[in-house]
Amino acid sequence: MIRSLQIIVVAAVLTAFAGPADATYCPGLITAIDEALQARSDLGSEQLDEVKRLRDEGAALHDSRKHGESIAILKKALAILKQE
Repeated sequence: MIRSLQIIVVAAVLTAFAGPADATYCPGLITAIDEALQARSDLGSEQLDEVKRLRDEGAALHDSRKHGESIAILKKALAILKQE
């Protein structure tokens, strides 16, 4: 019984700190996308539009405090930018 309570408390504490960590990760991804966009002049218009759309969607999700979703979307944009 005590062991179960300890596990629940530890899980709750870890969950409480996961959100703020994600919140600080999103702006770094947005900055990385912006910098990569400036460095990649070889992108086609479709790829460029897709990256910008994903970047804007990720920023909006971040602003809505949906950091997990924001990170996933922003990583998709970065993946497009890392393709050669």
